[in-house]
Amino acid sequence: MSTKNKILDAAEVLFSDKGFNGTSLREITSQAEVNLAAVNYHFGSKKELIKAVMSRYMNELSPRLESALGALCTDEASPTLNDVFSAFIDPLLYLNTFKDNGTSIFLQLLGRGYTDSQGFLRWFLTTQYPGVFTNFTNAVHKAYPELTAEEMFWRLHFTMGTIVFTMSSSDALIDIALNDFERQVDIAGVIRQVIPYVALWCSSAYHQISACHEV
Repeated sequence: MSTKNKILDAAEVLFSDKGFNGTSLREITSQAEVNLAAVNYHFGSKKELIKAVMSRYMNELSPRLESALGALCTDEASPTLNDVFSAFIDPLLYLNTFKDNGTSIFLQLLGRGYTDSQGFLRWFLTTQYPGVFTNFTNAVHKAYPELTAEEMFWRLHFTMGTIVFTMSSSDALIDIALNDFERQVDIAGVIRQVIPYVALWCSSAYHQISACHEV
């Protein structure tokens, strides 16, 4: 394995487990069994290393997700919010094919970008992979044209929070499903449980707020 990939592998495990803020370059170099000079040579800074870790997954996810969402934005399409959020399932699960446990690792990393206040990372993702965000926004508008830009922002923010919390505790949820309900559930099962919920929540939240405005 190349030195660069050793650094990336060590960094993604530590970042997903301890967060971006909670992981030092010294911990990464120790885990990867390389020196700090190697990190500086290949990446230049911790921020660039974070971008590189995310890019490995986004480069695999982006074309598949962009295509799945784009199919919902055609003139002939009449998607529901459940259709929009369900479009994420297969592209996300593909990451398990790309890398062992890739789906969970990626979603935990994505969550860290929010909980660790990594504003530069959100900017990087939206500018580096604009097709995903454009198609997602267009698909949501197609499913719910009544939503204003501000309403969409809040819905998606709360949706991301729900998904991040769910994925960060996915191991516990899998254990609970087995011990309390005798159900064998894997990460795919967790995702398939949360997708209909967030779609229904976004839809019902709109109607509840509209009713309050009318009153």
